[in-house]
Amino acid sequence: MNIKTFKVFHSRNYKLYFCGQSVSLIGTWMQYTAVYWLIYAQTHSTFMLGLVAFATQFPSFLFSPLGGVISDRYNRYKLLLTTQIASLIQATLLMLLIVFMQNNIAGIILLSTLLGIINAFDVPARQSMVYEIVQHKEDLPNAIAFNSSMVNVARLIGPALSGIILEKFGASACFLMNALSFLAVITSLLFMRFPIVLQKPPAKKVMGELKEGWKYIKQTPSIGLVILLLACVSFLVLPFSTLLPVYAKTIFKGGASIFGYLNSAIGLGAVAGAFFLALLKKGIDLKKVLFINLFIFGGGLVLFSHMTNLPMALFFAMLTGFGMMSQTTIIMTIVQTNVSATMRGRVISYLMMAFAGMQPLGGLLIGFLSQYIGAPNTLVGEGIAAMLIALIFFPLLRKNILAEEDKIKLIELEDPLIDINKKYGN
Repeated sequence: MNIKTFKVFHSRNYKLYFCGQSVSLIGTWMQYTAVYWLIYAQTHSTFMLGLVAFATQFPSFLFSPLGGVISDRYNRYKLLLTTQIASLIQATLLMLLIVFMQNNIAGIILLSTLLGIINAFDVPARQSMVYEIVQHKEDLPNAIAFNSSMVNVARLIGPALSGIILEKFGASACFLMNALSFLAVITSLLFMRFPIVLQKPPAKKVMGELKEGWKYIKQTPSIGLVILLLACVSFLVLPFSTLLPVYAKTIFKGGASIFGYLNSAIGLGAVAGAFFLALLKKGIDLKKVLFINLFIFGGGLVLFSHMTNLPMALFFAMLTGFGMMSQTTIIMTIVQTNVSATMRGRVISYLMMAFAGMQPLGGLLIGFLSQYIGAPNTLVGEGIAAMLIALIFFPLLRKNILAEEDKIKLIELEDPLIDINKKYGN
């Protein structure tokens, strides 16, 4: 890794964004860990774990297309500032709920739903704004890679801290720390500087813009297929994390700290995966990397599933995190570097539907299945699903993306003066 890798930090706004988000994401992972542990400790039900995952993420599935349209129509900076303040309020309410109403399960689920609605507007604005805050656009792939590393470092640190704090001070302390962490990102946003841009009035109605975004994805296989792949992985494989409290409490006979260590092991593997991607040579076929890492993801889950030795389980959890990490980063890189600026918010909202929207549906399915066949057998099924998805999508990606590249070359030959970016919105 050479000094050019860090050139993106010459962008003042990106440096501020990175620092603020790094603190905030640690708090977010602390809250997630505390919520799932609290639910399982109170109910001992894998179905309830699936239900709280559904409550947190399904609103994103419903509202993220609207969030994408709003992100494309209005000032993304102001929208992001609003969602971060709303997230701070949500975390504070969660803390107050635990302090004054003890472990109110219905209240936790209700506030989790509120967070899901906030995220539906937050993520399209946040992901789209990355393009705007990077000063030199050739640094965008590096910015995306650093964003992934930031998320996974937070996943490494947040759950481990949460596990320790849960045992010593309780869930309310985790929620308080998450609320305070939003002050970092809000402060960083307030210090950013943007050129004054006159906001154009929307030319189309909301439904028209949603249809336009959907049509764009259908006509761009290099984007549409990877989003569909992510939807399948999110539905059938990524909800494995819903069952980690079962492993911590029932299989390894531990407490909140063991749950935190399992999550952190996955985070450590994901960080290793991020560095692996950062060190890849320029021009390497990312589709092959995606294919291989989906197999590593699936194999890691199968090996972890029936492991009763904790050190070995932590190792296979790291392997799982390594394989898991690359798919979302590669897909985000493909989307961010190929999508039209005018479509960015809407396309990212559909990407969010695939990622965060399908997970809660999968979480309900995984929670229901594990009640009958057990958590270990459910994870085996998820690992096999990851490998099958790789086998099905790899030839489809090669065929359709090559066809799209040939189409662009043909148009260039027919009319060398044509602006391909304008024609395809790329």
